[in-house]
Amino acid sequence: MKKKEFQKRLKELQKKHDKLINKRNKKVVPGNGIFHRYKRPILTADHTPLFWRYDLNYKTNPCLMERIGVNATMNSGAIMLNGKFYLVVRVEGNDRKSFFAIAESKNGTDRWKFWDFPIDMPQTDEPDVNVYDMRLTHHEDGWIYGIFCVERKDKNAPPGDTSAANAQAGIVRTKDLKKWERLPDLKHRGEQQRNVVLHPEFVDGKYALYTRPQDSFIEAGTGGGIGWALCDNMEKAEIGDEIIIDERVYHTIKESKNGQGAAPIKTEKGWLHLAHGVRGCAAGLRYTLYMFMTSLEDPAKVIARPGGLFMGPTGKERVGDVSNVLFVNGWIATEDGRVFIYYASSDTRMHVATSTIDQLVDYCLNTPEDLNHSHLSVKQRTELIKRNLKGK
Repeated sequence: MKKKEFQKRLKELQKKHDKLINKRNKKVVPGNGIFHRYKRPILTADHTPLFWRYDLNYKTNPCLMERIGVNATMNSGAIMLNGKFYLVVRVEGNDRKSFFAIAESKNGTDRWKFWDFPIDMPQTDEPDVNVYDMRLTHHEDGWIYGIFCVERKDKNAPPGDTSAANAQAGIVRTKDLKKWERLPDLKHRGEQQRNVVLHPEFVDGKYALYTRPQDSFIEAGTGGGIGWALCDNMEKAEIGDEIIIDERVYHTIKESKNGQGAAPIKTEKGWLHLAHGVRGCAAGLRYTLYMFMTSLEDPAKVIARPGGLFMGPTGKERVGDVSNVLFVNGWIATEDGRVFIYYASSDTRMHVATSTIDQLVDYCLNTPEDLNHSHLSVKQRTELIKRNLKGK
């Protein structure tokens, strides 16, 4: 390729990229009264900067090839600072390695732009093989904590097994999303640990953690659901007993696994929780989102369990690297009562949905629970039908 053709192609790539990242997003109306989805994904692999993927030097890349590709942008932690919306995005390269990168937006729904450089994650004495799915918590101690999954090869794997992995909870903290301090991984009594989230307030003078104990890398095993544990400090975080506050239940959306999504949101009626639930189906595992509420006085006590899923994959959301999956580990509540829910579809792309504190509290407190039997579900629905027909 001649230099003139190189420059023409580069200009075309830049024009297409600028058009993509500057597109406006629109609510999908009328919605279901609980939240509004938005028409476009907010982040895809194509949203990542061109200079992350291409060597832009004609001498070293005369054909303007993509040198280090990006496969997906997903499972993002979220926080609001100084009036701006920030996501700590899990970016997966073509090499299957995930890393964290910051994207920012002024309005939280569109025109997301990545910072120039990914996060250069500090290492512990045992280097990470892979990292992903950071939950952010702005704690009352003044720090912003990030807890994420750290994956390393299972040292006890039999010879020839190159897929057996060990998952633990890595911990970092920051004040500005720019300088990150790495702390030791969470110590616990179980085999593996995922989906760990830090509660934003002290509880009885201690740090409180939502956990998900599990026996192996994939299966929860004897792990019973979303756990709760206290620890004395985060510099050397260690937990003892974990009590299960939201258990797995047979023939529900969370029969296989479940995990806390992001740090809960405090309201006048209780703490709002957003989580993911996993069940088996003919196509494999199906991941959906659900909600529950816990007490203000005792954040480990569930006070409301709306039945069924809060949000499931629909349309193009169903298709991707790991199809039929919605996952969330970030949301933002603004001072005016709006809630921005940042969710990923099929391990491929990021989306936003919006709601309000009032709507989500109403949803949690007034949606009937799952009664766990088909005939009781029919009675529940019949009562609603009768009330509606009577009101005609």
